Amino acid sequence: MTETTNDLAELKQYVEVHARGQRMAPDHYRAILGRIDSDDDGPGSWAVEWTRAGERLEGAGDLLGASRHYAMARFPFVNGEARRAAHERGLAVFDRWRKDVPGIERLDLDLPDGTVRCWTSGLSTTDRKPLLIVSGGIVTVKEQWAAVLARGARLGLAGVVIELPGVGENTLPYSARSSSLLSAILDELADRADVGTTYALAMSFSGHLALRAAAGDQRIKGVVTTCAPISAFFTDTAWQARVPRITTDTLAHLVGTKPSQVYDEIRDWALPAETLENLTIPVAYAASLRDEIIPQDEVRLLREHVRTLGVVAYDDVHGSPAHTGEVGLWTILSILKMAGGRQVPRALLTASLTAQKARRRFGL
Repeated sequence: MTETTNDLAELKQYVEVHARGQRMAPDHYRAILGRIDSDDDGPGSWAVEWTRAGERLEGAGDLLGASRHYAMARFPFVNGEARRAAHERGLAVFDRWRKDVPGIERLDLDLPDGTVRCWTSGLSTTDRKPLLIVSGGIVTVKEQWAAVLARGARLGLAGVVIELPGVGENTLPYSARSSSLLSAILDELADRADVGTTYALAMSFSGHLALRAAAGDQRIKGVVTTCAPISAFFTDTAWQARVPRITTDTLAHLVGTKPSQVYDEIRDWALPAETLENLTIPVAYAASLRDEIIPQDEVRLLREHVRTLGVVAYDDVHGSPAHTGEVGLWTILSILKMAGGRQVPRALLTASLTAQKARRRFGL
């Protein structure tokens, strides 16, 4: 049985941006959602129906697709046997898939506070490349970002995909000290990558962690993030009262406290203005204008205090689910610009982004 149940309407609402990000067709994932009527561990439940969809794909030989569906089954976090089983199956089937994909390797880092298990590409002791660190938010596992590794390799970057502390296979505690994770990873990879030239592609809550780390670690040369909490999310009690339950419950699970107490626990995580002012690196931030999780005050604070800032804003809800293609292209293009990437990939990405915007504008 599940330890706690989630609000089913919220599950169906907030999984959409992740399903789209995993390149699932709307008709496909909405059909799965239509078969779900509970959040326990029985037939018709969230974890069971997503798992069954994954099993069908696994049986058909689509291992990456199966992995993506198992990741949806454990969404937003493991809270019972069905989600735990789905998570373990997702890890196993992803490992089977990546063994046939040249260049994606497993790396386990044993740090003082726990173990960080990563997926990497392009690491070499003889040809050390600039490093791209990729991390998702509080509800996404590292296997969901596999495609970024392949893309990073084509752009001449070594890559490492991690999870936030407490998420997936990252056993570190999620706390005010979590920003030290990125520096620890750079220390560990110093002999296999040019960590002195590191860029972070850090979605949502990972963006907060990456900005805090960059303020104290000059090896991080740029941060690209989407819908990241900065300050008001942690301090505005009126806003916190409106935050969806799924976010509050997931944060409480990761922090190790009760939902009623989690915002008191994380209040001092807010990034002060002086920390943002001390950032000498470029920061790129994608915002959603109708974001119901992250306050709009976060963008205002960044505009006022970050020296080199690029902002793109979409008329959408949290994560901009109606704009996932554009956001994906924008994030990679932003990394390329920061890294001084080759003009041909930048030109192609810019053209693709322009075309996507045009299609959306004209309803194509």
